[in-house]
Parts: sequence; structure tokens; C-alpha cells
Amino acid sequence: MAMKNTAGPPAGTLRYWAAAKAAAGTAEEPYAAATLAEALDAARQRHAARPEFARVLGRCSFLVDGDPVGTRDHKTVQLAEGGTVEVLPPFAGG
Repeated sequence: MAMKNTAGPPAGTLRYWAAAKAAAGTAEEPYAAATLAEALDAARQRHAARPEFARVLGRCSFLVDGDPVGTRDHKTVQLAEGGTVEVLPPFAGG
């Protein structure tokens, strides 16, 4: 029987859409973070060579496991093991 890793932070997936996907150069990547703020900070560090990424990320909205983050402080948004964070840049049109 496999033991669940309880020593590290939760692990899941960051999914990038539209301009965020283009700026990151990938559609998705893993996270290992307890909060949305930690996951985004780590993503910014991973993509430090792509300055457009941080700029786009600053304009994005986020869904954590389907729940809109809205104006909540990203430090208070807990991430779950096996969770998904959708990174959604502003979309044009209507």
C-alpha cells in the first residue's frame, strides 16, 4: 500500500489559456504549493526569462478547482492535492 506524501505542499496543475498560454510557452505545468500566491510566485520564477509572462499574469483571473477567486487575497486561497488552477487572461469580445 502506497503512503500519501504529507510532508510537502499539495501538488496539482496550472492551466494557461490564450495570452497566458502564449506568454508561458506551455498549456500547463505542475504546481507544488499550499496557496495560490505561492503557486503564482513559483510560476513567475520559472518563467523569469519571459518578462511578458509576469505582465500577463498580473491581468489574469483565476479559477481554483472551478471556483472563481475573484478579489480574494491569493495568500488566502488554499490549493488542494490534485487540484487545478485555471489562469484566464482578459478575453476580448462579448
